[in-house]
Amino acid sequence: MKKQYLLTLIMALFCLGLSAQSIQNMKGSQLCSMKKSANKNRALLPGAEESVPGHSFNVLKYTLDLDIRDCFLSPYPKSFTGTEKILFKVDSTLNSINLNAVESSLDIHSVGLAGTSFSLNNDMLTINLNQTYNQGDTVEVLIDYGHKNVEDDAFYASNGFVFTDAEPEGARKWFPCWDKPSDKAKTDIRVKVPGNVKLGSNGALADSVITGDTIYYHWVSAHNVATYLTVITGKVYYKLDIVQWENPNTPGVITPIRFYYNSNENPSQMENVIGDVATWYSNHFCNHPFEKNGFATLNSQFSWGGMENQTLTTLCPSCWYISVVAHEFAHQWFGDMITCATWADIWLNEGFATWSEAFWYEKDEGYDGYKSDIESDASDYLTNNPGWAISEPDWAVNTPSNDVLFNYAITYTKGACVLHMLRYTLGDSLFFSVLQSYAADTLYKYQSATITDFMAKVNQVTGGNYDWFFNQWIFQPNHPDYQNTYNFEDLGDGQWKVNLFMTQVQPNPEFFKMPVEILIHFDDLSDTTIRFMNEANYQQFSWTFDKKPIHFVFDPDDEIVLKEGSTTVGITEPLGKTERVYLSQNMPNPATGVTTIVYEIREASTVEMMLTDITGKTLRTLDSGQKTAGKHSITFDCRDLPAGFYFYTLKAGDASVTHKMVISK
Repeated sequence: MKKQYLLTLIMALFCLGLSAQSIQNMKGSQLCSMKKSANKNRALLPGAEESVPGHSFNVLKYTLDLDIRDCFLSPYPKSFTGTEKILFKVDSTLNSINLNAVESSLDIHSVGLAGTSFSLNNDMLTINLNQTYNQGDTVEVLIDYGHKNVEDDAFYASNGFVFTDAEPEGARKWFPCWDKPSDKAKTDIRVKVPGNVKLGSNGALADSVITGDTIYYHWVSAHNVATYLTVITGKVYYKLDIVQWENPNTPGVITPIRFYYNSNENPSQMENVIGDVATWYSNHFCNHPFEKNGFATLNSQFSWGGMENQTLTTLCPSCWYISVVAHEFAHQWFGDMITCATWADIWLNEGFATWSEAFWYEKDEGYDGYKSDIESDASDYLTNNPGWAISEPDWAVNTPSNDVLFNYAITYTKGACVLHMLRYTLGDSLFFSVLQSYAADTLYKYQSATITDFMAKVNQVTGGNYDWFFNQWIFQPNHPDYQNTYNFEDLGDGQWKVNLFMTQVQPNPEFFKMPVEILIHFDDLSDTTIRFMNEANYQQFSWTFDKKPIHFVFDPDDEIVLKEGSTTVGITEPLGKTERVYLSQNMPNPATGVTTIVYEIREASTVEMMLTDITGKTLRTLDSGQKTAGKHSITFDCRDLPAGFYFYTLKAGDASVTHKMVISK
């Protein structure tokens, strides 16, 4: 499978410059994260209406008419002129609208149609309207504007290449808009370029009109596009191949998939496989959702990764690799067709695309190929976990920094692993039913969705309530650290009992509920797998068999991929009927760093647990105070203690229990 690099290595390669070989060996999700984390497009000064996710109008359509002809000619200025019509529906009574427009990038010349005057302050364009409009009214304003001759990390022009790159909030640098992913609109984009330029954009090519040495390209999207996914990409003497893909689910329906590339590149391998990728995703998600699709490699200003612009993905130069293509193409379903409603919902984009990248390998390599890629994701997360949740509520209003929003360990690899564990929890039949129902739901298709929308879809399709799954894996940080013990108990007369005592010792959150599988091997060479729900910490399970167990494996297929810890032979008996105190063996034992002790008391009482050396000298108090009846757990760090034998004693009321501990280095 694909070679997995640690995040530190990725960043080192980023700093040193990436070779073609290093890019080829990386996962598409890695390259996507690197590109987006380093992007300088982020929220600037907030405007009046940005204090809440919603606003008072809904954009229906952006119509752009841009003259970027000179941008392709030496000395390759970044300046251009254009007009823009914005058609919107009024959500509440208003006589003006606010739009995002970055002052350092854009000059607003005039407004018209329903717009009568304007002001541009703090990167917010306010357009006063010719009357007061009421809820349900449809209004259109006209903006005459220009882009300044500045580098702004959103509109690029150099050496005969022009392209845009806008995620998360850079569209406002090249056209005034409501630049939030929740407000998607249709696009109609007409662009004037030199006659030797090929230029692509969102949607279908309505026409390309040649007038002398000039071409006017006209691209129209039949479906809503988020502003950050709106794109123009053009180049002098661009190469163009078109693959005509026929969806086997809809015989006779042909979708053009356009490949724009540089003269020194050869995209034929991806051209040969893209139909299989489209069919695979169509069969498992929903039919390919757009009238066309495409890819375009850029120049050194877009030196790594990809960006899933709707129906025209941009790629780094020569990046015709299946890992990148599989990841970015999956975004056409999850990210483009259904877009995260806010940046707090980014999991619906990047977690799904990273999982889909792994899922693509399942087509030819089976479940093992898919699982190997998921295991790689899990390893990266466990190595590089920065300790925050996949989704933070504040991100819905305040866009976080790109290195947080597109953090590889959290947004991408943990995001993919959580979707895998949902597949494990639900089973394949329900899981894929959920994906298909979600993709087909007209509330979300060609619109936007929140994570809670997806949660509701899971509950609707399954008929259960899986909020607990998302609450712990999406809205809380970290992962379980299991310190489980088990034993085999001879009951006589050929009867054997297997006891399992499950403990989680991570501090935050204290417990993850999950379905668990165990594998038991027996002396007759048979084995059995048992699946059950671990619903509480310090939970005991027992099973009785009429044959001798000889081997025990927790989570034998490693389906709970985000976990640490161990499962070892140990004391697993709970508090007996006549016992007042139960004290477990510390785990792990021997201890080399952090170790955990579980104890149980029948009645509320004052407890004291002391650690002593072999001479009886008290070294430290491990626990003390008034405790409620039931199980308790303490974890302590013993790395400062010399290797050797120690004792820990629990006193509860007039009861006292002592165990030996081994510390090794």
